[in-house]
Amino acid sequence: MTLSLPARMIRLAFAALAASALAACGINSVPTAEENAKARWADVQNAYDRRAQLLPNLANIAKGAAEQERAILTDVIEARAKATSIQITTDDLNNPAKLKQFAEAQGQLGAGLGRLLANFERYPELKSITNYQMLQSQVEGSENRINIAIKDYNEAVRDYNTRVRTFPEMIGAMIRGLGPMAPFEAVSPGAENAPVLDMGPGE
Repeated sequence: MTLSLPARMIRLAFAALAASALAACGINSVPTAEENAKARWADVQNAYDRRAQLLPNLANIAKGAAEQERAILTDVIEARAKATSIQITTDDLNNPAKLKQFAEAQGQLGAGLGRLLANFERYPELKSITNYQMLQSQVEGSENRINIAIKDYNEAVRDYNTRVRTFPEMIGAMIRGLGPMAPFEAVSPGAENAPVLDMGPGE
């Protein structure tokens, strides 16, 4: 049966209204926000992975250090092994306990690395080594990247969580079975700040 022109216009208007209503309910915007948060989490993991890849360079630098520094280096290497053994997938981003476990392992690694660099600062002969100076700069850059990545992830999670918890977009989230994500919180005191590294000449 052929619809009359007014009937077709009404049907088209109804279809446009339904599409607009679905869009307002977050059918598209909620998954988009979810994917953005997952992408920002990938940036966090990349920043931590980059720091972990720097640590093998410490072995060569530590050769010129005293026994105490070698003991701290051992702690750092062990902390690195633990930190890299805890993997977080995008399916874990709604699990605060798993994120906390990851944060604690990364915090131990960061604290050990900070102690090692602080002890190395006592040795003018080490501070004059080009590789050590480069390592200091790389560590500082890595910590800054980590902090920026965490900030961006948390902002993406805040946007996503706002959408899944507020009307009308929460309707789209419920239709898709989507729930809130957990923000990432550093657990080490002062972990939100990059370490202050003395780049001056040895005394």
